[in-house]
Amino acid sequence: MALDVQSNDCAPVKTPNLLVDRNWVVKVCDFGMSQMKHHTFLSSKSTAGTPEWMAPEVMRNEPSNEKSDVYSFGVILSELATLCIPWTEINSMQVVGAVGFQFRHLDIPEHVDHVAARIISDCWHP
Repeated sequence: MALDVQSNDCAPVKTPNLLVDRNWVVKVCDFGMSQMKHHTFLSSKSTAGTPEWMAPEVMRNEPSNEKSDVYSFGVILSELATLCIPWTEINSMQVVGAVGFQFRHLDIPEHVDHVAARIISDCWHP
């Protein structure tokens, strides 16, 4: 029997929700959706969260699952590589339009290590 605890929110993984202790151990906090699963992917059709880190399918209110967190992880890696908060030049609604419907993504500057750039790019691959 699987315990199933759900909320109506599906928050993306994002750097404001990553806590680092003095030993550089990272803990993820503030999940908008919690479920224990048994041989299945978590899934949600609700949209809530921060668009700057959100996967395009979540923005379009399409079915999503843990794989959507891979996109968010790519945004976090981009932040770490560039030391820049994502999408500061546009507002949240414009991010939804650009990422969710125009299929845009953050630019990866040329100074970013090519291996890291490839990992980031792969995270954003549909």
